[in-house]
Amino acid sequence: MWKKTKVADQTATGQAGIKKKSKVPGVMITQFLEELPEGKTTPDFTRKPIALTIQEGKHAFFKAIVVGDPQPIVTWERANGELLFHPNVCFQRYDEAAQEHYLEFPKVAPEDADTYKCYATNEYGRAVCTAVLNVIEVGFSMTKQLQKAKMEDVSEIKKKLKARKTDGSREDKPMETEEKVWEILLSADKKDYERICCEFGITDFRGMLKKLTEMKKEREEEIAQFISHIGTLKPVEVKDDDCATIELDMDLVDSGSKIYLYKDGVMVPVTREESDGKKHNLKQVGNKYIFTIKNLGKDDAGLYSVDVGGVNVFSTEFKVPEVDFAVKIQEVKAEEREDALFQCVLTSPMNEIKWYGKSALLSNSEKHEIIASEDKLIHKLIVRDCLPLDAGIYAAVAGIKSCNAWLIVEADKDPAKKSKKSARKTTMAGAGNDEELLRIAKEQQERYQQELTEKMDIAKKTQAAREALEAAAQAEEEAAKKAHAEAKAAAKAAAKAKRAAAGKDGAVRKSKKKGADAGTASGSGNEAQAGALGVGAGKNAAPGVGAAGSAEGARGSGVAGSTDAAGTPGGTGGPGLAGSAGVVGTTGAAESSAGTAGAGGAGMSIGSGGAGLGNGAAGAGGEGLEEDFEEDEDYDSFEDSDEDMDAKGTEKGEETVDGSGAGEAGEGGKGGEERETEGKRKKRVRAGPLVPDTVIDPGVHFQAGLSDCKANIGEAAELECKVSREDCPGIWYKDGVEITSSEGVTISKDGCFHRLKIDKVTEEHAGKYKFEADGRKTESEIVVEDPPRFDAEELEKFKATVTVKKGHKATFKIAYVGREPIKVQWYLEGEELSDESNIKIEHSEGSSQLLLLKLQRKDSGEIKIKLKNEFGSVEACTELNVLDKPTPPMGPLEIIEASSSGIEFKWKPPKDSGGCKIQNYILERQQIGRNTWKKVGPIGPVALYKDTDVDHGRRYCYRIRVETEIAISELMETEDIQAGTKAYPGPPSAPKVASAFKDCINLTWSPPADTGGTNILGYNLEKRKKGSNLWGPVNPHNEIIQAKGYAVKDVVEGIEYEFRVAAINNSGAGEFSTPSEFIFARDPKKPPGKVTDLKVTDSTYTTLSLSWNKPKDIKGVEDEAKGYFVEIRLAENTDWDRCNSNAITMTSYTVKGMKSLAMYWVRVIATNDGGEGNPQELDNYILAMPPPVRPRFTDAKVKSFMVVRAGNSARFNMNFEASPWPEVIWLKDGAPVSKKVTVSNAEGNSQLLIASAERSDTGIYTIIVKNIVGQETFSVEIRVTDEPKPPGPVELDENVPGTVTVSWTASPDEKRDDRLHYMVTKRDSVKRSWHTIADRIFNNKFTACNILPGREYQFRVYAKNDMGSSKHSESQKWLIPAKKEKFTVNMPESKPCDLQCAPKFIVPLKQHTAPQGYECYMSCAVKGDPTPHVTWLRNSISLNTDTNYFVSNTCGVCSLLILKVGSKDTGEYKVVAENPLGRAECSTKLTVRE
Repeated sequence: MWKKTKVADQTATGQAGIKKKSKVPGVMITQFLEELPEGKTTPDFTRKPIALTIQEGKHAFFKAIVVGDPQPIVTWERANGELLFHPNVCFQRYDEAAQEHYLEFPKVAPEDADTYKCYATNEYGRAVCTAVLNVIEVGFSMTKQLQKAKMEDVSEIKKKLKARKTDGSREDKPMETEEKVWEILLSADKKDYERICCEFGITDFRGMLKKLTEMKKEREEEIAQFISHIGTLKPVEVKDDDCATIELDMDLVDSGSKIYLYKDGVMVPVTREESDGKKHNLKQVGNKYIFTIKNLGKDDAGLYSVDVGGVNVFSTEFKVPEVDFAVKIQEVKAEEREDALFQCVLTSPMNEIKWYGKSALLSNSEKHEIIASEDKLIHKLIVRDCLPLDAGIYAAVAGIKSCNAWLIVEADKDPAKKSKKSARKTTMAGAGNDEELLRIAKEQQERYQQELTEKMDIAKKTQAAREALEAAAQAEEEAAKKAHAEAKAAAKAAAKAKRAAAGKDGAVRKSKKKGADAGTASGSGNEAQAGALGVGAGKNAAPGVGAAGSAEGARGSGVAGSTDAAGTPGGTGGPGLAGSAGVVGTTGAAESSAGTAGAGGAGMSIGSGGAGLGNGAAGAGGEGLEEDFEEDEDYDSFEDSDEDMDAKGTEKGEETVDGSGAGEAGEGGKGGEERETEGKRKKRVRAGPLVPDTVIDPGVHFQAGLSDCKANIGEAAELECKVSREDCPGIWYKDGVEITSSEGVTISKDGCFHRLKIDKVTEEHAGKYKFEADGRKTESEIVVEDPPRFDAEELEKFKATVTVKKGHKATFKIAYVGREPIKVQWYLEGEELSDESNIKIEHSEGSSQLLLLKLQRKDSGEIKIKLKNEFGSVEACTELNVLDKPTPPMGPLEIIEASSSGIEFKWKPPKDSGGCKIQNYILERQQIGRNTWKKVGPIGPVALYKDTDVDHGRRYCYRIRVETEIAISELMETEDIQAGTKAYPGPPSAPKVASAFKDCINLTWSPPADTGGTNILGYNLEKRKKGSNLWGPVNPHNEIIQAKGYAVKDVVEGIEYEFRVAAINNSGAGEFSTPSEFIFARDPKKPPGKVTDLKVTDSTYTTLSLSWNKPKDIKGVEDEAKGYFVEIRLAENTDWDRCNSNAITMTSYTVKGMKSLAMYWVRVIATNDGGEGNPQELDNYILAMPPPVRPRFTDAKVKSFMVVRAGNSARFNMNFEASPWPEVIWLKDGAPVSKKVTVSNAEGNSQLLIASAERSDTGIYTIIVKNIVGQETFSVEIRVTDEPKPPGPVELDENVPGTVTVSWTASPDEKRDDRLHYMVTKRDSVKRSWHTIADRIFNNKFTACNILPGREYQFRVYAKNDMGSSKHSESQKWLIPAKKEKFTVNMPESKPCDLQCAPKFIVPLKQHTAPQGYECYMSCAVKGDPTPHVTWLRNSISLNTDTNYFVSNTCGVCSLLILKVGSKDTGEYKVVAENPLGRAECSTKLTVRE
């Protein structure tokens, strides 16, 4: 027949092959096949990567060019460690234009230095080459040193990870974020590193990798102490039975090592027994450990960690999405070879869900197709070509929700197709409710969008309320500023009047620099001021204190301020710490109408000639005046510019929002805290709206926009959107052109819904559609697809089975439509067909034809055509039936009857009937001993025949053939069958001994069940002595035994015998029975006596162990015991129960199945062949219980402190042992526990459970276990708490240079949680990551040191307790500008070096002995500056010009080569080196051997 194409398995990479060298040195090629197909080649390098030495921080890359057919795949590896691909570390790319492969390092680091391998692989071979990357580390780097100084050591991180108790378990407290992220990274795949870093805000990716590598090495060493091998690690996986599992394979070094499970750092109680009441279970199957979490809920989300013996082995994060099933999957009934469809609708979108088939996870394959709708709400599973094996329960899992349903496959009951594969069906079971699902999905989408809108509205309202509060506060601040400005203007007017009265002679001229030296101080507290900073005392304020001055250390001290107009004394000036203070007038009094000017904080205080000026607002707004002086280069005196100064000061003071120029007095200089940033002043912000707010109609908006639509040609397509108002008209556009209703296109409006429907889509309908209403727009796109498809009538014709005879041809043709190009494939029984001598495939426009020539029977089967283009694929199937001669009937022959009256037998039908129905079986018969065959004739299609024309005792043989409408099969010949065969009886039962004496043994037996079809005539009996192999007859052969018993008298006293019996019928004697038991020929024995020394050796609640001694043997009275029976009875019963049905020979026994604490009587009876002796009872009754034991707790290490989140359950287990059964009492703080606490007691265990713990449940719980022997107690402290609330606002203050004092408002939980404390973290502008600078702070203040100028700092404060940490409270940014000095480099002078020297031989000539005719090579090394002239001499004759000698001088290495040494070359050789500074010689001798 023809060949059928199959896809050959690709040779595995790395498999042994043919090694060969490339033309490029250093490239090794491995060829997988001995002979390559024509035109195919193995991979090779035309340009290989070259070694690279580069400075740290530079851009490095390797480049390679490869060739081969097929095109090779290029991969990179490194010799030490694994290659991590990350855009900031290392990546590979391909330049299509130059056909070059690159491995690039954007900023090469010292740890990147290694040997790198480049692999080029295709299906025929592999090429490999190597390249070395050397990295030169640069000198001292301040940035690197700071990073190293700030980078935490791995050991410090390990210390931060969970501290552990002495038993290896973790301390019971929730994990911090830093601990959590490192534990996740230690168990994560490398492909997830980038996602985890983004999620937790890690920016130093390279530093993280280095730190993580060290931590992994340490953990591997720790794990090796407890685990010899660890294998598959499976993260949390949700199953279809409402549970999640964590699986890992590991071999424990010590099988007794404890295994712990933690959730977010808190231990989870795990039971090793499967029970419905336990949420967490651990199951061990060999080396596989499976943790199961049942009854999943939202609270089960978190980080789960598995620890062994105190070492973390594996961690995985479990996330629970908020999703449920709006429509669950339903039961589907499908016919065999039909497709089945399961579909469900979710409440919120998910990209994919998990599908399970008979508890096995399913994925996209030829058998199963998983589909999700565009809105990710409808999910479908299609089971292709259903067979009976596919029946079962299928489940869909979304998040932690699951639903399941049955797939029932109804098998084809047609007997004609029972042994043959039926045709594939194109129908799909379970479909038909798509419209309903789309409607429900649309409702869910609207509900989902509505929930999102509501959340956004709530957020907007919250934001609006916050902005309203800020606007109100700003309005109050503007009012205060206005009042302050008016007061300031009045003060200036008064000061101007006084100056005018005093005259111009008292005016003082002052430049900017002089003003600064005289003590003009800014009261704003601005870090940018180089002069002294002061805290001014303004209106109703405390005395001012001088603040830190500039780095130059200006001098001055604060002086007491003057009184205001009302007589209120001014604040006393504090000492200037490092800068100038304000100076008051020496003769006149400085006045302030608005308030008292603090001497250390006055914005300006200048006096001269008995008149002083003091501005009361300068304590908070002095910055404005000082900036005037700095910026106005033409300022000279108050005479010329007092008005300008007043105007400018006021104007500049009012520029900032917070009042840096005219800020409120009494703020201690903070009015100007919002100051210049990078040389630019912030603009004033409007306090309120310029015009009154009016309610504006938002107009029409879209509640549901248009969605993209895909439609096949000829199908209907619909676009729909929803607006907020029903009375809103709209316009539809296609590709920017307005469209209206026309033939085939319908535009409709239903309330708020606007729809555009196309009845039959064509390619002209494809494009972008837009709907516009009231200026709002929404767009979507209609994509017109034209997948391949068949005409319905053509498909029905094609499905009809094609039947042809062997050797004939068969033609299959079908037409199709669809967008070209279309790939057409024909299959026979699943194997693709291609053009060959017996296969012809022809394609024409819109149709395809398959022609099969010279068909054989084995070519019967399913013919399938598959069409595929860019839009999809379609299949059609039919059946090919090739008719041929049937095969012979099948054996073996089954004989139903073989008697003297007839022979009846049956056989199996032929394996292949040739594609036709069986019409008849043709039989022939031969009597054994004759040569002729008698034709019995056709007997019909039933494989059964009864031959009644037989002679008794004759043997017959039969030939059977199969007849169909096509032909008659070959024959099947049966074995010989005898008519009326002899039937012997079966064996009787084994003889039983009725009684035995020294001269007679009486036996009985039962007749055989199979009598052979005739009556039993009698029996033959035989005997055999013990130890003999010979059986001897008991009765003579001519005297058969008629009865079913016999008295054997031919015995010898003391000898042991066994007997067997055979039944006799008309056919003869049958088989003998199994032998009887051995029996002595002796008189009956006497029963034994009582056992002695009966006692109890051990007891439990259900068992009792006994021991005893043999009874005494008294001849003639009591014989020796051969076995024993043990009997017990309850004290309230009178009947004895025998524990062992057969006598035991041991003198000890353990009674099982006793009732706990029940009272029993026990006795033992001895027995032998003479019967049972008298029983021996115990003196007293026995209680079913173990020996008394004082209560004690069996857990080696039990935690005495437990933290539980409020609302969660608290569970505490205690294991103990005690006998008898103890009384268990639980107390809380010395009093009995309340009713809400559930106590469960079992054998050796007691459990305390608080279903929903509250803070009031906190206390010390005590368990008391006591019985009649004693008692034992244990106490555990259970603390019920919750995550703390965050602290209040964070404030920053600088009291000492180089430090910042961080203060905050206490958390609301501080009063009710005595273990609450705080943690402070810091981030600067150089390194953007957050670092913990203080922890376990129990007050509300912390001073941060090492605050460097020029860096911007920010602080966060967390509240922490036993449950975890709160959300952070964040401070404002803090910046102290830094002054940069010039950097001068002093280069040392270099001295010239004189390298001239006379010639000198570094390596002298050696003596040489050379065979005659061989070459001789002499060399030496000489140095000298200038370069010396070298002359070779033999026997004082120069050789430099002799052509028989080759002389060379390369960089001081002088050589002489003699090609063929002869006797004439023997002699002394000398080298002379000369230069202007001297001369040197070196000589040797050459000896020539013959």
